[in-house]
Amino acid sequence: MDLTFSEEQDELRKVVRSFLAKHSDEANVRRLAADPQGHDPVVWRRMAGELGLQGLAVPEKYGGSGFGYVDLGIVFEESGRALLGGPYFATVALAAEALLRCADEQARHDFLPGITSGGTVATLALTEDGGRWDEQGIGLTAAHDETGGWRLNGVKTYVPDGHLADLLLVAGRTPGGISLLAVETADAPGLARTPLPTLDQTRKQARLEFTDTPARLLGAEGTAWPALERTLATAAVLLSAEQVGGAAAALDAAVEYAKIREQYGRPIGSFQGIKHKCADMLVEIESARSAAYGGLWALDADDGTDIALAAALAQTFCSEAFTKVAADNIQVHGGIGFTWEHPAHLYLKRAKSSEVLLGTPSYHRELLATRLGI
Repeated sequence: MDLTFSEEQDELRKVVRSFLAKHSDEANVRRLAADPQGHDPVVWRRMAGELGLQGLAVPEKYGGSGFGYVDLGIVFEESGRALLGGPYFATVALAAEALLRCADEQARHDFLPGITSGGTVATLALTEDGGRWDEQGIGLTAAHDETGGWRLNGVKTYVPDGHLADLLLVAGRTPGGISLLAVETADAPGLARTPLPTLDQTRKQARLEFTDTPARLLGAEGTAWPALERTLATAAVLLSAEQVGGAAAALDAAVEYAKIREQYGRPIGSFQGIKHKCADMLVEIESARSAAYGGLWALDADDGTDIALAAALAQTFCSEAFTKVAADNIQVHGGIGFTWEHPAHLYLKRAKSSEVLLGTPSYHRELLATRLGI
């Protein structure tokens, strides 16, 4: 296992950081947070057309670039640093990954080229009113209709970017078990979308109601859960990389402020209490980075390493580290850090929303204990 980044990966980081510095600066983050859609279609198309970010880890035969998860993790880390708004996580970490993992080659050829080109916004609809991310939490039903197709009935909620997705991949319960189905049009009959209020306005969520909504079965009926479980593990690792990026940006802001803010005629960074707090923040971030990178390397190695174990470890540690560092950043800034005008609260909101996006740290600890046989 190579535990260093290549020159090409370092260059990828520079290019993505430069792009996001222009298109996901604080002004644009705030603008999209206030926009009910939370999405800039022009930037989305440029991400695909100029940088190929939507298809970075998608095989070339489906229109992607065929790079690995470490490369994709770099992009997510930089997107977290810049608080990138819009459907990148939903489309790439959830929907595209679900398509790659499901046993349906035709679906990959049909749907992935649209995702990689930037023409399709997609998401995975899994959670319901109980907020569970496991197999037992799936209650939406899918049944055959008189034409031999499938119809969905039920509710999905907390769906990332579900209000605007062109392609919905829906986990449903069929007579044969848990299945994955695709709703291919944004205005499908019987589909009602309701945007949800969120703590983190940069990451939109929606409630989806299905009433005899036509859908396409992906893969064999009743065989979807292993693919969904692997998708969630991969998404947890990618989310961990995003959390590391957000925490690193919060630390940079705290250190920079500690250099210029003066009290009693000297920079506050010279005070022992501030030094210790910033040092503790750095330790949290570096430990979280190790956990996230370990998960990314495990995904790329695919050598029998327990991916679910690596994902649970990364998500448990990175969720709590990001929240702590984002909160400490506000403390270092003092009174100004609590104001709406200062960006510190944006990172804390992203940290708190990410902490529960794929399950709480307690949930991932339980997964971790289960995988270890404790």
